[in-house]
Amino acid sequence: MDDVEVRRLPGDLPQLFDDGIGLDAVERTLSVPLPEGDLIWPDPGYPQRRPLLRPAFWLSDEPVHGELWCRLRAEHPRSGLWPLLMDETDQPWASGQIAPEPASEIGNYHPEAFMSEVWADWAAQADEDDHDELAPFGRHCPGLAPPGVPLDDPDAMADRHARELAARGLPLGLVAVDRGADAPAVAGWQGALNHNEWTAPLAAVLRSWEDRFGVRVVGLGFNTLELSVAAPPITTRHAVHVAAEHWAFCPDVLFQGPGTLTGYAEEIRGKTSWSFWWD
Repeated sequence: MDDVEVRRLPGDLPQLFDDGIGLDAVERTLSVPLPEGDLIWPDPGYPQRRPLLRPAFWLSDEPVHGELWCRLRAEHPRSGLWPLLMDETDQPWASGQIAPEPASEIGNYHPEAFMSEVWADWAAQADEDDHDELAPFGRHCPGLAPPGVPLDDPDAMADRHARELAARGLPLGLVAVDRGADAPAVAGWQGALNHNEWTAPLAAVLRSWEDRFGVRVVGLGFNTLELSVAAPPITTRHAVHVAAEHWAFCPDVLFQGPGTLTGYAEEIRGKTSWSFWWD
């Protein structure tokens, strides 16, 4: 019994789960010592989709080394806690400007339907001849791209990217999710607010990218998202198709970047990390 007590989730971490400190919490273990930190709750005055009866995530007080992220990522199957490197450049997470969404909501969305809806909205607003930036697809949504061919193990790739990101001096977040793709929604991240009102549809896309491209969610900023990619597109044709998905997910990567799908495709072809930002 003493061994169970020592290895169960420390401090207030069980509060991150729906079952609180119930019996299931005893089965979650964490052998990695954590730095000082606090549970983060949404600001009661910030608009919420539904009331949250538990904290959104845990956040360290100080920046952490990338190796800690790697060890916590490895323990996720036992702890149920997905690590995130949390950039506070634009706003402190402790201010509570977050709106958590339950992981159960994510399954209500389908990545291809989301992409088609974004594409149709753009086509309805675009001028008749204004489709050069989305060539070769123009007004016709191409649907989801085929999977990539893995260059490495997705978790190993994520660990390398986390070590690089951590060099920026970022604190650590822990989110109670079954898979890393769900972490932005469950944490209440609002980074894409100017593009999509809720994060669950974007998390559905992230789930699909996990499956097709070996993506792992590594870091979040106030309006940024950092992913590792184990199976990126290698050919130009595949990269252009994936670029179309990126545009639907985050139009700013195109409109504030190279301006065309073909130009952006060259930026992501063979690249093992994807960065997104929303204005």
